[in-house]
Amino acid sequence: MKSATLTIDGKKVTAPAGEKLLWALLDRGIYVPNLCALRGSDEPLTACRLCWVEIEGRNGPVLSCNETVSGGMVVDTRGEPALRLAKRGFELLMASHALDCAHCQKNGNCELQKVAHHLHVSLKPRSLRRLVRDLPVDDSHPRFVYTPDKCVLCGRCVWTCRKLGNGTLGYSHRGFMRRVAAFGDAPLAASDCDGCLECVKVCPSGALVTKPPRSAQ
Repeated sequence: MKSATLTIDGKKVTAPAGEKLLWALLDRGIYVPNLCALRGSDEPLTACRLCWVEIEGRNGPVLSCNETVSGGMVVDTRGEPALRLAKRGFELLMASHALDCAHCQKNGNCELQKVAHHLHVSLKPRSLRRLVRDLPVDDSHPRFVYTPDKCVLCGRCVWTCRKLGNGTLGYSHRGFMRRVAAFGDAPLAASDCDGCLECVKVCPSGALVTKPPRSAQ
């Protein structure tokens, strides 16, 4: 793949031409908030809508996961319009998130905490009414626990389950009640899940976490 020279936040860098802009940024230590991006996926999921940047010549901010590197591109990851969109999108996600960091297995290693720190926003939106769906926790599977109210619908687990697992996970319901689930909303223990834990590895929040060994329970 040919290299292209582009400018990011005032500095000239080189990156493979045609590569997704988000990966070019992250691989060069330039963090842009993201929850749904996965290396290896053919198309960007564009589910979280957080990775906004500004590109010279465009009318407004664009999603970096949906853009490809080209020579002469001038990118600004710190522009106020892009950051404002990312902040608002994150607040909307967190308004329906069952926040419980103190008791969450992902505490300290959570992508939501990382995004909040980068954007300088609270994990508890102050300007939005909280609307948590109050869905039941599924702890039926012997290897992991699924907490739907902590799911941000990024799609990572669904894509990974189809690519590396047996395709157990998908989406059910619509609108505000949309959720990741096994077919027919069956408990995971009653589904075709083989417990490979690939979905747990890619979950950015505490929605999917492993169970401790039985001796430690």
